[in-house]
Amino acid sequence: MTEATAILALEDGTVYAGTAFGARAERDGEVVFNTSMTGYQEVLTDASYRGQIVAMTYPLIGNYGINDEDNESWRPWLSGFVVKELSRITSNWRATSTVDAFLKEHDIPGIQGIDTRALTRHIREAGAMKAVLSTDDPDPDRLVEKAKGSPGLVGRDCVKEVACGEPFDWTEGLTGAEPFKVVVPDCGVKYGILRQLVRFGCRPTVVPPTYSAEQIRACEPDGVMLPNGPGDPAALPYIVETARDLITPAAGRPLPVFGICLGHQILGQALGGATYKLKFGHHGANHPVQDLGTSKVAITVQNHGFCVDVESLPGDGVEITHLNLNDGTLEGLRCTDRPVFSVQFHPEASAGPHDAHYLFGEFVELMKERRA
Repeated sequence: MTEATAILALEDGTVYAGTAFGARAERDGEVVFNTSMTGYQEVLTDASYRGQIVAMTYPLIGNYGINDEDNESWRPWLSGFVVKELSRITSNWRATSTVDAFLKEHDIPGIQGIDTRALTRHIREAGAMKAVLSTDDPDPDRLVEKAKGSPGLVGRDCVKEVACGEPFDWTEGLTGAEPFKVVVPDCGVKYGILRQLVRFGCRPTVVPPTYSAEQIRACEPDGVMLPNGPGDPAALPYIVETARDLITPAAGRPLPVFGICLGHQILGQALGGATYKLKFGHHGANHPVQDLGTSKVAITVQNHGFCVDVESLPGDGVEITHLNLNDGTLEGLRCTDRPVFSVQFHPEASAGPHDAHYLFGEFVELMKERRA
Protein backbone atom coordinates (compact mmCIF):
# COMPACT_ATOMS: atom_id res chain seq x y z
CA MET A 1 0.00 0.00 0.00
CA THR A 2 1.19 3.50 -0.73
CA GLU A 3 1.21 5.98 2.13
CA ALA A 4 -1.55 8.41 1.14
CA THR A 5 -3.45 10.69 3.47
CA ALA A 6 -7.13 10.18 4.23
CA ILE A 7 -9.40 12.50 6.23
CA LEU A 8 -12.57 11.68 8.14
CA ALA A 9 -14.59 14.87 8.75
CA LEU A 10 -17.75 14.91 10.88
CA GLU A 11 -20.58 17.39 10.53
CA ASP A 12 -19.89 18.86 13.98
CA GLY A 13 -16.41 19.95 12.88
CA THR A 14 -14.45 17.02 14.36
CA VAL A 15 -11.71 15.89 11.97
CA TYR A 16 -9.41 12.85 11.99
CA ALA A 17 -6.41 12.48 9.66
CA GLY A 18 -4.86 9.11 8.91
CA THR A 19 -3.49 6.84 6.21
CA ALA A 20 -5.59 5.75 3.26
CA PHE A 21 -6.27 2.19 2.16
CA GLY A 22 -8.78 0.73 -0.23
CA ALA A 23 -9.97 3.00 -3.05
CA ARG A 24 -8.79 6.56 -3.55
CA ALA A 25 -12.18 8.22 -3.37
CA GLU A 26 -14.49 10.49 -1.40
CA ARG A 27 -17.70 9.19 0.16
CA ASP A 28 -20.28 10.52 2.59
CA GLY A 29 -22.32 8.58 5.10
CA GLU A 30 -23.43 8.34 8.70
CA VAL A 31 -20.46 7.31 10.84
CA VAL A 32 -21.14 4.48 13.32
CA PHE A 33 -19.00 2.08 15.34
CA ASN A 34 -19.13 -1.73 15.45
CA THR A 35 -17.88 -3.59 18.54
CA SER A 36 -17.33 -7.02 16.93
CA MET A 37 -13.88 -8.54 17.42
CA THR A 38 -14.19 -10.73 14.31
CA GLY A 39 -16.51 -10.85 11.32
CA TYR A 40 -15.30 -7.76 9.48
CA GLN A 41 -16.01 -9.43 6.12
CA GLU A 42 -19.63 -9.98 7.14
CA VAL A 43 -19.81 -6.34 8.23
CA LEU A 44 -18.37 -5.13 4.93
CA THR A 45 -20.91 -7.10 2.89
CA ASP A 46 -24.01 -6.51 5.05
CA ALA A 47 -26.40 -4.40 2.97
CA SER A 48 -27.79 -2.88 6.18
CA TYR A 49 -24.68 -0.65 6.21
CA ARG A 50 -25.69 1.12 3.02
CA GLY A 51 -25.15 4.86 3.56
CA GLN A 52 -22.84 4.39 6.55
CA ILE A 53 -19.14 4.77 7.33
CA VAL A 54 -18.23 1.97 9.73
CA ALA A 55 -15.53 2.24 12.39
CA MET A 56 -14.35 -1.00 14.00
CA THR A 57 -13.54 -0.74 17.70
CA TYR A 58 -11.30 -3.82 17.64
CA PRO A 59 -7.81 -2.40 16.97
CA LEU A 60 -6.44 -4.85 14.37
CA ILE A 61 -8.50 -5.65 11.28
CA GLY A 62 -7.69 -7.75 8.21
CA ASN A 63 -5.43 -10.43 9.66
CA TYR A 64 -7.42 -13.33 8.16
CA GLY A 65 -8.14 -11.60 4.86
CA ILE A 66 -11.20 -12.00 2.64
CA ASN A 67 -12.54 -15.34 1.37
CA ASP A 68 -15.18 -16.44 -1.13
CA GLU A 69 -17.53 -18.07 1.39
CA ASP A 70 -18.37 -15.58 4.14
CA ASN A 71 -19.99 -12.74 2.19
CA GLU A 72 -23.43 -11.62 3.35
CA SER A 73 -24.27 -10.08 -0.02
CA TRP A 74 -22.84 -10.08 -3.52
CA ARG A 75 -20.78 -6.96 -2.81
CA PRO A 76 -19.86 -4.55 0.04
CA TRP A 77 -22.36 -1.71 0.53
CA LEU A 78 -20.88 0.58 3.17
CA SER A 79 -19.59 4.04 2.22
CA GLY A 80 -16.26 3.85 4.03
CA PHE A 81 -14.23 1.77 6.50
CA VAL A 82 -12.35 3.06 9.56
CA VAL A 83 -9.80 0.99 11.53
CA LYS A 84 -7.01 1.60 14.01
CA GLU A 85 -4.57 -0.67 12.18
CA LEU A 86 -4.96 -2.67 8.98
CA SER A 87 -2.97 -5.88 9.12
CA ARG A 88 -0.30 -6.11 6.44
CA ILE A 89 -0.26 -9.90 6.86
CA THR A 90 -3.13 -12.12 5.73
CA SER A 91 -2.99 -15.57 7.30
CA ASN A 92 -5.87 -17.96 6.63
CA TRP A 93 -6.07 -20.99 4.37
CA ARG A 94 -9.42 -19.81 2.92
CA ALA A 95 -8.24 -16.27 2.12
CA THR A 96 -8.38 -15.23 -1.53
CA SER A 97 -7.87 -11.48 -1.09
CA THR A 98 -7.04 -8.73 1.39
CA VAL A 99 -9.29 -6.06 2.88
CA ASP A 100 -7.28 -3.42 1.01
CA ALA A 101 -7.72 -5.14 -2.36
CA PHE A 102 -11.39 -5.94 -1.68
CA LEU A 103 -12.24 -2.29 -0.99
CA LYS A 104 -10.21 -1.14 -4.00
CA GLU A 105 -12.12 -3.56 -6.22
CA HIS A 106 -15.44 -2.06 -5.10
CA ASP A 107 -14.33 1.59 -5.02
CA ILE A 108 -14.71 2.06 -1.25
CA PRO A 109 -12.20 4.19 0.69
CA GLY A 110 -10.71 3.30 4.05
CA ILE A 111 -8.72 5.14 6.71
CA GLN A 112 -6.36 3.71 9.33
CA GLY A 113 -4.05 5.14 11.96
CA ILE A 114 -6.64 7.27 13.74
CA ASP A 115 -7.66 6.95 17.39
CA THR A 116 -10.76 4.79 16.99
CA ARG A 117 -11.30 4.85 20.78
CA ALA A 118 -11.61 8.62 20.68
CA LEU A 119 -13.94 8.42 17.67
CA THR A 120 -16.13 5.83 19.42
CA ARG A 121 -16.35 7.89 22.62
CA HIS A 122 -17.26 10.95 20.59
CA ILE A 123 -20.08 9.10 18.79
CA ARG A 124 -21.37 7.69 22.08
CA GLU A 125 -21.50 11.16 23.59
CA ALA A 126 -22.56 13.25 20.58
CA GLY A 127 -24.47 10.56 18.65
CA ALA A 128 -24.06 9.11 15.19
CA MET A 129 -23.68 11.90 12.67
CA LYS A 130 -23.08 12.63 9.03
CA ALA A 131 -19.49 12.50 7.82
CA VAL A 132 -17.23 12.46 4.78
CA LEU A 133 -14.25 10.14 4.26
CA SER A 134 -11.91 11.50 1.59
CA THR A 135 -8.54 10.73 0.03
CA ASP A 136 -9.10 13.43 -2.61
CA ASP A 137 -9.76 16.68 -0.76
CA PRO A 138 -7.09 17.83 1.75
CA ASP A 139 -9.16 20.75 3.12
CA PRO A 140 -10.79 19.76 6.48
CA ASP A 141 -13.09 22.79 6.55
CA ARG A 142 -14.40 22.03 3.09
CA LEU A 143 -14.99 18.39 4.05
CA VAL A 144 -16.94 19.41 7.16
CA GLU A 145 -19.22 21.52 4.96
CA LYS A 146 -19.68 18.56 2.62
CA ALA A 147 -20.61 16.39 5.59
CA LYS A 148 -23.21 18.93 6.71
CA GLY A 149 -24.72 18.95 3.24
CA SER A 150 -24.81 15.16 2.78
CA PRO A 151 -28.20 13.39 2.79
CA GLY A 152 -27.82 11.26 5.93
CA LEU A 153 -30.23 8.44 6.70
CA VAL A 154 -33.34 10.05 8.21
CA GLY A 155 -36.19 9.91 5.72
CA ARG A 156 -34.05 8.03 3.18
CA ASP A 157 -35.21 4.86 1.43
CA CYS A 158 -31.98 2.86 1.15
CA VAL A 159 -33.78 -0.41 0.46
CA LYS A 160 -34.32 0.46 -3.19
CA GLU A 161 -30.54 0.95 -3.50
CA VAL A 162 -29.67 -2.61 -2.44
CA ALA A 163 -32.66 -4.82 -3.31
CA CYS A 164 -32.93 -7.30 -6.17
CA GLY A 165 -34.82 -6.29 -9.29
CA GLU A 166 -36.13 -9.75 -10.13
CA PRO A 167 -37.24 -12.70 -8.00
CA PHE A 168 -34.87 -15.64 -7.56
CA ASP A 169 -34.71 -18.94 -5.71
CA TRP A 170 -31.93 -19.41 -3.17
CA THR A 171 -30.38 -22.81 -3.92
CA GLU A 172 -27.20 -22.92 -1.81
CA GLY A 173 -27.32 -25.89 0.54
CA LEU A 174 -30.62 -27.27 -0.73
CA THR A 175 -31.01 -31.07 -0.71
CA GLY A 176 -34.40 -31.19 -2.44
CA ALA A 177 -36.12 -32.44 0.70
CA GLU A 178 -36.92 -29.06 2.27
CA PRO A 179 -40.69 -29.04 2.91
CA PHE A 180 -41.43 -25.33 3.48
CA LYS A 181 -41.44 -22.57 0.89
CA VAL A 182 -40.63 -19.15 2.34
CA VAL A 183 -40.96 -15.89 0.43
CA VAL A 184 -38.44 -13.20 1.39
CA PRO A 185 -39.11 -9.62 0.20
CA ASP A 186 -35.58 -8.35 -0.38
CA CYS A 187 -34.89 -5.34 1.81
CA GLY A 188 -31.16 -6.14 1.79
CA VAL A 189 -31.38 -9.68 3.14
CA LYS A 190 -28.20 -11.23 4.54
CA TYR A 191 -27.15 -14.53 3.02
CA GLY A 192 -26.89 -15.83 6.59
CA ILE A 193 -30.67 -15.57 6.97
CA LEU A 194 -31.23 -17.53 3.76
CA ARG A 195 -28.68 -20.16 4.83
CA GLN A 196 -30.39 -20.60 8.21
CA LEU A 197 -33.77 -20.98 6.53
CA VAL A 198 -32.32 -23.81 4.44
CA ARG A 199 -30.78 -25.46 7.52
CA PHE A 200 -34.22 -25.48 9.13
CA GLY A 201 -35.90 -27.12 6.14
CA CYS A 202 -37.02 -24.13 4.06
CA ARG A 203 -36.78 -23.24 0.37
CA PRO A 204 -36.34 -19.44 0.20
CA THR A 205 -37.62 -17.43 -2.75
CA VAL A 206 -36.36 -13.84 -2.73
CA VAL A 207 -38.61 -11.25 -4.36
CA PRO A 208 -38.29 -7.47 -4.90
CA PRO A 209 -39.47 -5.32 -1.97
CA THR A 210 -42.12 -3.78 -4.21
CA TYR A 211 -44.03 -7.08 -4.36
CA SER A 212 -47.58 -6.65 -3.05
CA ALA A 213 -49.20 -8.99 -0.56
CA GLU A 214 -51.27 -10.37 -3.44
CA GLN A 215 -48.13 -11.17 -5.45
CA ILE A 216 -46.52 -12.81 -2.40
CA ARG A 217 -49.60 -14.95 -1.76
CA ALA A 218 -49.61 -15.93 -5.43
CA CYS A 219 -46.24 -17.61 -4.83
CA GLU A 220 -48.12 -20.00 -2.49
CA PRO A 221 -45.60 -19.83 0.36
CA ASP A 222 -45.83 -21.59 3.70
CA GLY A 223 -44.48 -18.46 5.38
CA VAL A 224 -42.97 -15.02 4.83
CA MET A 225 -39.66 -13.71 6.15
CA LEU A 226 -39.30 -9.94 6.47
CA PRO A 227 -35.51 -9.50 6.64
CA ASN A 228 -32.90 -6.92 7.57
CA GLY A 229 -32.06 -3.89 5.46
CA PRO A 230 -30.68 -0.34 5.54
CA GLY A 231 -32.01 3.14 6.13
CA ASP A 232 -34.98 4.70 7.87
CA PRO A 233 -37.92 2.29 8.34
CA ALA A 234 -40.32 5.26 8.33
CA ALA A 235 -39.32 5.88 4.70
CA LEU A 236 -40.77 2.54 3.56
CA PRO A 237 -44.57 2.97 3.47
CA TYR A 238 -44.94 0.60 0.50
CA ILE A 239 -43.31 -2.30 2.40
CA VAL A 240 -45.26 -1.45 5.57
CA GLU A 241 -48.50 -1.56 3.57
CA THR A 242 -47.56 -4.98 2.16
CA ALA A 243 -46.80 -6.27 5.66
CA ARG A 244 -50.10 -4.86 6.96
CA ASP A 245 -51.98 -6.67 4.20
CA LEU A 246 -50.13 -9.92 4.94
CA ILE A 247 -50.91 -9.92 8.66
CA THR A 248 -54.48 -8.59 8.45
CA PRO A 249 -56.91 -11.42 9.24
CA ALA A 250 -58.61 -12.58 6.06
CA ALA A 251 -60.41 -15.62 4.70
CA GLY A 252 -58.36 -18.76 5.14
CA ARG A 253 -55.53 -19.49 7.54
CA PRO A 254 -53.08 -16.57 7.90
CA LEU A 255 -49.49 -16.97 6.73
CA PRO A 256 -46.80 -17.18 9.41
CA VAL A 257 -44.60 -14.06 9.25
CA PHE A 258 -41.17 -13.72 10.88
CA GLY A 259 -39.42 -10.31 10.93
CA ILE A 260 -35.74 -9.67 11.60
CA CYS A 261 -34.16 -6.24 12.26
CA LEU A 262 -35.65 -3.90 9.62
CA GLY A 263 -38.36 -6.54 9.18
CA HIS A 264 -39.17 -6.13 12.89
CA GLN A 265 -39.46 -2.36 12.42
CA ILE A 266 -41.70 -2.85 9.38
CA LEU A 267 -43.98 -5.18 11.34
CA GLY A 268 -44.06 -2.72 14.25
CA GLN A 269 -45.33 -0.02 11.91
CA ALA A 270 -47.78 -2.41 10.24
CA LEU A 271 -49.28 -3.05 13.68
CA GLY A 272 -49.79 0.67 14.25
CA GLY A 273 -46.52 1.53 15.98
CA ALA A 274 -43.89 4.14 15.22
CA THR A 275 -40.10 4.09 14.95
CA TYR A 276 -37.46 6.52 16.15
CA LYS A 277 -33.72 7.03 15.67
CA LEU A 278 -31.36 5.78 18.34
CA LYS A 279 -28.57 8.06 19.54
CA PHE A 280 -25.74 5.90 18.20
CA GLY A 281 -27.45 2.63 17.31
CA HIS A 282 -26.55 -0.96 18.12
CA HIS A 283 -23.78 -2.44 15.99
CA GLY A 284 -21.84 -5.46 17.18
CA ALA A 285 -21.90 -9.09 18.32
CA ASN A 286 -22.13 -8.75 22.09
CA HIS A 287 -25.55 -7.27 22.92
CA PRO A 288 -27.46 -8.95 25.80
CA VAL A 289 -31.16 -9.51 25.16
CA GLN A 290 -33.64 -11.01 27.61
CA ASP A 291 -36.49 -13.28 26.56
CA LEU A 292 -39.32 -12.08 28.80
CA GLY A 293 -41.10 -15.42 28.56
CA THR A 294 -38.23 -17.51 29.91
CA SER A 295 -36.05 -14.81 31.57
CA LYS A 296 -33.10 -16.28 29.66
CA VAL A 297 -30.47 -13.87 28.33
CA ALA A 298 -28.93 -14.34 24.88
CA ILE A 299 -25.85 -12.60 23.54
CA THR A 300 -26.89 -11.31 20.13
CA VAL A 301 -25.65 -9.75 16.91
CA GLN A 302 -27.18 -6.36 16.20
CA ASN A 303 -26.99 -3.78 13.44
CA HIS A 304 -29.62 -1.05 13.56
CA GLY A 305 -29.86 2.68 14.06
CA PHE A 306 -33.65 2.88 14.47
CA CYS A 307 -36.02 1.27 16.96
CA VAL A 308 -39.73 0.55 17.44
CA ASP A 309 -41.31 2.71 20.15
CA VAL A 310 -42.85 0.35 22.71
CA GLU A 311 -45.37 2.96 23.84
CA SER A 312 -46.69 3.36 20.31
CA LEU A 313 -47.76 -0.27 19.91
CA PRO A 314 -51.39 -1.25 20.49
CA GLY A 315 -52.13 -2.78 23.87
CA ASP A 316 -54.38 -5.54 22.52
CA GLY A 317 -53.11 -8.37 20.36
CA VAL A 318 -49.40 -7.51 20.62
CA GLU A 319 -47.05 -8.97 23.22
CA ILE A 320 -43.54 -7.70 23.99
CA THR A 321 -41.19 -10.71 24.01
CA HIS A 322 -37.60 -9.37 24.23
CA LEU A 323 -35.81 -6.37 25.72
CA ASN A 324 -32.25 -5.07 25.35
CA LEU A 325 -30.50 -5.20 28.72
CA ASN A 326 -28.12 -2.36 27.86
CA ASP A 327 -30.72 0.34 27.29
CA GLY A 328 -34.16 -1.26 27.72
CA THR A 329 -35.17 -0.85 24.07
CA LEU A 330 -37.61 -3.18 22.34
CA GLU A 331 -36.02 -6.32 20.88
CA GLY A 332 -38.97 -8.56 20.07
CA LEU A 333 -42.75 -8.82 19.74
CA ARG A 334 -45.44 -11.26 18.73
CA CYS A 335 -49.10 -11.14 17.84
CA THR A 336 -51.29 -13.09 20.25
CA ASP A 337 -54.00 -13.78 17.67
CA ARG A 338 -51.91 -14.45 14.55
CA PRO A 339 -48.74 -16.46 13.70
CA VAL A 340 -46.64 -13.29 13.49
CA PHE A 341 -43.49 -12.45 15.45
CA SER A 342 -40.28 -10.48 15.05
CA VAL A 343 -36.96 -9.64 16.69
CA GLN A 344 -34.73 -6.60 16.39
CA PHE A 345 -31.50 -8.60 16.68
CA HIS A 346 -30.00 -11.08 14.18
CA PRO A 347 -30.72 -14.72 15.15
CA GLU A 348 -28.72 -15.96 12.13
CA ALA A 349 -25.53 -14.36 13.63
CA SER A 350 -23.10 -14.31 10.67
CA ALA A 351 -20.73 -13.57 12.28
CA GLY A 352 -21.41 -13.88 15.98
CA PRO A 353 -23.00 -15.96 18.76
CA HIS A 354 -25.56 -18.65 17.92
CA ASP A 355 -27.72 -18.18 21.01
CA ALA A 356 -30.83 -17.20 19.04
CA HIS A 357 -30.89 -19.80 16.25
CA TYR A 358 -33.92 -21.40 17.95
CA LEU A 359 -36.15 -18.65 16.55
CA PHE A 360 -35.92 -20.20 13.08
CA GLY A 361 -37.27 -23.39 14.66
CA GLU A 362 -40.21 -21.46 16.09
CA PHE A 363 -40.95 -20.08 12.62
CA VAL A 364 -40.90 -23.61 11.19
CA GLU A 365 -43.29 -24.80 13.92
CA LEU A 366 -45.77 -22.10 12.94
CA MET A 367 -45.63 -23.30 9.33
CA LYS A 368 -46.15 -26.91 10.47
CA GLU A 369 -49.21 -25.87 12.46
CA ARG A 370 -50.67 -24.06 9.47
CA ARG A 371 -50.32 -27.21 7.37
CA ALA A 372 -51.86 -29.46 10.02
